[in-house]
Amino acid sequence: MTGPVAGVLAQAGVAAGCRVCCCLSGGVDSVVLLHRLCELRHGLDFVLSAAHVHHGLSANADDWLAFCSELCARLEVPFVSFRVDVRRDHPQGIEAAAREARHAALAEMDCDWLAFGHHQDDQAETLLFRLFRGAGVRGAAAMAAVELPSAGRAGRLRPLLGLRRAQIEAWARAHALAWVEDESNADRRFARNDIRHRIVPAVEQAFPGAVPALARAAEHFHEAAGLLDQLARQDEAACGGATLDGAALLRLDDARIANLLRWQMRQLGVAAPARSRLAEALRQLRATQAQRPLRLALGALACCVYRGRVWLERAALAGAPAPQSWCGESHLPWAGGLVDFEPGVGRGLSRAMLERATSVRVAARVPGMHLRLAGDRPRRSLKNLCQEAGIPAWLRERLPVLEIDGVPAWVGGIGVAVDFACKPGESGIEPVWRERS
Repeated sequence: MTGPVAGVLAQAGVAAGCRVCCCLSGGVDSVVLLHRLCELRHGLDFVLSAAHVHHGLSANADDWLAFCSELCARLEVPFVSFRVDVRRDHPQGIEAAAREARHAALAEMDCDWLAFGHHQDDQAETLLFRLFRGAGVRGAAAMAAVELPSAGRAGRLRPLLGLRRAQIEAWARAHALAWVEDESNADRRFARNDIRHRIVPAVEQAFPGAVPALARAAEHFHEAAGLLDQLARQDEAACGGATLDGAALLRLDDARIANLLRWQMRQLGVAAPARSRLAEALRQLRATQAQRPLRLALGALACCVYRGRVWLERAALAGAPAPQSWCGESHLPWAGGLVDFEPGVGRGLSRAMLERATSVRVAARVPGMHLRLAGDRPRRSLKNLCQEAGIPAWLRERLPVLEIDGVPAWVGGIGVAVDFACKPGESGIEPVWRERS
């Protein structure tokens, strides 16, 4: 039993000083895993702890918490417990609600790795569960033995993933280990339990090697998902980065565009939308050739198209940023981008006027704002100027406005008011709004 666990730790690069937290439910799988990690911690010199999540769903939950606490005390393993409130009205049911609450609690652990007791039977059940729900390649990849840490998130270890449930239970009995039994695991009203107790046995009766075969299939899906991620990274780079060049994007076929957008969503920590919603977004992108301004809702994110560029942003628009004084800085942050101040001659704002001003600041537009861009043109409302410039409505609230002594002198994407414009040969400062930093 120690060999498979040590192999996964070696694959992950767990070494001296690494902090590994065993996620301890009290069931046989996590109890066996904790004992194996205890045997390895001194030789590999990693720091071991354990965490238990009290869901409050069973009358025995307090007893399970006490069992885990006492076990860790005997093994001299630092122990942390969490009590969570599980939503009873979760759209995907109580199982999904408990899982979300559990993972949210475990994410609070200050560690490098979270170690779970999932095994090969769990892998097969997870694959079937996801396939029955119509999962794609990534969903069918199920669980990986090693998930590397990323973006402040602890890595995941599943050292028992290559072992059958029966092997783990046999080892526990041979070593006289005690564990707890969650009575809900026998309740076939839960989909995963029904798969475990009814469907998998029926499949194994017809195909005796079904569970290992399903686990191998999950590994194949995992490899394929990795290749799709590589393709998405390459396509993003070819399309100019996170803010995509619309023309280059539309030269890809729909499957690659969808793969790229899904990958970008995962980088933002957001689940991909329904396949039908993404297909509709692609249809609208094709119809406009990424030339007409669009903002397409895709769940928590929106796909935005403006001036030939395509990007994803949060669907809920934040309010306009607070005003910021400008004191000669080369740039100021604004609405997820930057306002750069570039020195020049005969362009932009008059440097002399800026230096004489009592107050210079960047702020949001105010209702009724007007601007005159040239001496032979009338003052125009900002709304009309935005319409002429093709600036979509959702961007207008975020336009940066540079005010000199309270008077609008420049608007991002629109230009410089004539009264503040730099004369030919005069030293000037040209503000430039980089919409996405």
